[in-house]
Amino acid sequence: MLGLGTIAKKVFGTPNDRKIKATRPIVEEVNALEPEFEKLTDAQLIEKTAEFRKRHAEGETLDALLPEAFANCREAARRALGLRAFDVQLMGGIFLHQGNISEMKTGEGKTLVATFPAYLNALSGKGVHIVTVNDYLARRDADWMGKVYAALGMTTGVVIPFQPEEEKKAAYAADITYATNNELGFDYLRDNMKSELSDMAQRGHNFAIVDEVDSILIDEARTPLIISGPSEDRSDLYIAVDKLIPDITADHFSLDEKTRNVTFTEDGNEFIEQRLSAAGILPEGQALYAPESTTIVHHLTQALRAHKLFTRDKDYIVRDGEVILIDEFTGRMMRGRRLSDGLHQAIEAKEGANIQPENVTLASVTFQNYFRLYSKLSGMTGTANTEAEEFAEIYGLGVVEVPTNKPIARVDEHDQIFRTAKEKFDAIVQEIKEAHEKGQPVLVGTTSIEKSEFLSDLLKAESVPHNVLNARHHEQEAQIVADAGKPGIVTIATNMAGRGTDIQLGGNVELRVLEALDADPEADPEALRERIEAEHSEDKAKVIAAGGLYVLATERHESRRIDNQLRGRSGRQGDPGRSSFFLSLEDDLMRIFGSERLDKMLKTMGMKEGEAIAHPWVNKSLEKAQAKVEARNFDIRKQLLKFDDVMNDQRKAIFGQRMEIMRADDLSEIVQDMRHQLVDDLVDTHIPARSYAEQWDMEGLHAALKEKMSLDTDVIAWADEEGVDDEDIRERLYTASDELMAGKTAQFGPENMRQIEKSILLQAIDGKWREHLLRLEHLRSVVGFRSYAQRDPLNEYKTEAFQLFETLLNSLRAEVTEKLSRIRPLSEEEQAQMIAQLQAQREAMERAADAPQMPEPAPEGGPATSELDENDPETWGRPGRNSPCPCGSGKKFKHCHGRIASPVKQS
Repeated sequence: MLGLGTIAKKVFGTPNDRKIKATRPIVEEVNALEPEFEKLTDAQLIEKTAEFRKRHAEGETLDALLPEAFANCREAARRALGLRAFDVQLMGGIFLHQGNISEMKTGEGKTLVATFPAYLNALSGKGVHIVTVNDYLARRDADWMGKVYAALGMTTGVVIPFQPEEEKKAAYAADITYATNNELGFDYLRDNMKSELSDMAQRGHNFAIVDEVDSILIDEARTPLIISGPSEDRSDLYIAVDKLIPDITADHFSLDEKTRNVTFTEDGNEFIEQRLSAAGILPEGQALYAPESTTIVHHLTQALRAHKLFTRDKDYIVRDGEVILIDEFTGRMMRGRRLSDGLHQAIEAKEGANIQPENVTLASVTFQNYFRLYSKLSGMTGTANTEAEEFAEIYGLGVVEVPTNKPIARVDEHDQIFRTAKEKFDAIVQEIKEAHEKGQPVLVGTTSIEKSEFLSDLLKAESVPHNVLNARHHEQEAQIVADAGKPGIVTIATNMAGRGTDIQLGGNVELRVLEALDADPEADPEALRERIEAEHSEDKAKVIAAGGLYVLATERHESRRIDNQLRGRSGRQGDPGRSSFFLSLEDDLMRIFGSERLDKMLKTMGMKEGEAIAHPWVNKSLEKAQAKVEARNFDIRKQLLKFDDVMNDQRKAIFGQRMEIMRADDLSEIVQDMRHQLVDDLVDTHIPARSYAEQWDMEGLHAALKEKMSLDTDVIAWADEEGVDDEDIRERLYTASDELMAGKTAQFGPENMRQIEKSILLQAIDGKWREHLLRLEHLRSVVGFRSYAQRDPLNEYKTEAFQLFETLLNSLRAEVTEKLSRIRPLSEEEQAQMIAQLQAQREAMERAADAPQMPEPAPEGGPATSELDENDPETWGRPGRNSPCPCGSGKKFKHCHGRIASPVKQS
């Protein structure tokens, strides 16, 4: 019998169906305008943009302009790129404009979809940001789609790491700006460390379209962006503590894989305390958990985590003496990204790598709070529906599944479960061999570098030729992905498998043409393309006959979304395809989430070695386990966000105050208020409310006024005057302090005084904010223990963070007033020196802001240096493909050192 919900869906359709239905009339309106826009000349398309801008400025809404703007954009794309957007692409664009996430399958052309809402929203003149996961995609998409915007009379910019300031400002000033999420976040922090409005790069947060929105707003949202400066070097302590960890046995610690937590047992504490004392790390007679041992305990805990929770070639790799983290979701190297709280240093000590000093936070922001700055936010991905609740709750984003242009022809098979990992891998190798022999391309998904290389060794033993795509070989990613659809090609990949790049059946024509031209620059491009297209058609026919791309996954991921991404590599634009998951009871997910019962059941059923079980019930139970993990991870992120929201309110207040100070020409009123409030504080401290004159501490007040405000007034005598109360004293002190500063203004000159006030204010705010961030970090690390006293850690954190913020504001008033009261008239030469010193301090801070911890900061081989060495490619930066090669050969870069490298072939 059907449930009421099922019957209602049959009658009324799902909420998603209703959203799709609502856009159809708009799409029909755009289609009806197509003949009219086809008749326009190229110049008239640009004139249309000017007309739309004018109409919007006069009050016409963007929604009202949408059909005409979309029709104009479609025609520009057709002329500039030879691509005519499908109806479903227009639908995706409508949902993005409405502030939703458009879930569109792989190969549906999301890059083109973004141009429609970007063009429409850029008509307001406030700028649109299109956010990508790495700078290669940002540059590629800006270059590719920039042709469409240029045909519409709009400008395009791209923001990448290590960009000159003027270039970056110009990119943000463009109508549409392509950038990575990391660079946008860091630029926001850098801007709020600048001292002049003219130095700021970003011009507000109007509308953002986030590509691969699930990767950016969920997977990467657990780690805040941090700009930091170095602190004292403690590498000796890391090395000394690390030497003790290998002696620890299983009895000395407890490991919880579900929560990824590791702690010492009582025996472990006793054992390690003795070893620390013997090694001279713990002073004689000092207990391990005494307050003065806090630093040692911290280092010890991080060393234990480094050894027991972090695995080489899974969580990180070591390259040229550097520990580089691996993104667990994409399998990519995260160059420049470091673990905080000394954990990265502990891993460096474990691996014998160079230990970089710990850093002090100068500024930080989470992606959640950065992207919530935008007036309107939207996103695109192939996989968002499983996280719809999180998108709605954290970002206020709805998820809409956009239908595919052609029906999906991929066959998704039931999971095959084996009892042991050996049986599973034997079956996988056999499956790959069979597919390879019949000419079917196979994409094999693995969860770590270690497992991808283990499977590679198994295939080598069976003489199966294959490519490996993981963080070790990511330089060849574009080439390997381009080849992955050719007949019989086997590609072993981590989760990074070409997000942002389609696997085309028969191979990628464009890359093959480029390769051929690089090999023979004198060849006729037209004839070459014709020959390659003919070869491609043959290869594509062979692959389709063999069943299309076969996606074979070797394990289930914690998140269903990552599994769906891998599946989605096959079956693009109605292509045939097949996907299958091969699992064993020894896999991490199965082992951690209750495989014992299933193992007993399989034994009872009398399963033989090498046999697999495949049943919809097993799929369902696995998806339930994954849903539980996803829910737990969501709760962790939600809890983190609640804590960060407390800091975010304070961050907004501080950054807002800085902006006001930078905008103001005259800060004398703000400075006067601070001065008068400090007078109030000092009077309240030394003259208690409702007290008698003989109870007043006038000597203490006199000393405090002299120290903090350089005021040498006769307050002691004032107390003996008849009828004088604390209000009279306040008023006299206000006047005395104002007169003192008026005298300084006359001596310095009003213009110089305004400049000095601004510099001192900004300097004091930045210094106090840094100290405050450190205090909040310390508070955050210990507040969880309050739960043992039946107190809510979040409420405790809110209360104490607010008290700390009040302390910050009070100490800020005192510091600014004290510094201003102590300045004295200087000679012209001394004044110039002082202003230069303040400028140098600001520039030093801004340099720290320009070198944050970046996930993907530079091309492989490191950042460009200021001096170019013809013999050292590491100093060349990022030459354009058509630029002269920096080696001095006289050839174009693409025909010399920039030739597309052949993939790492293994056989």
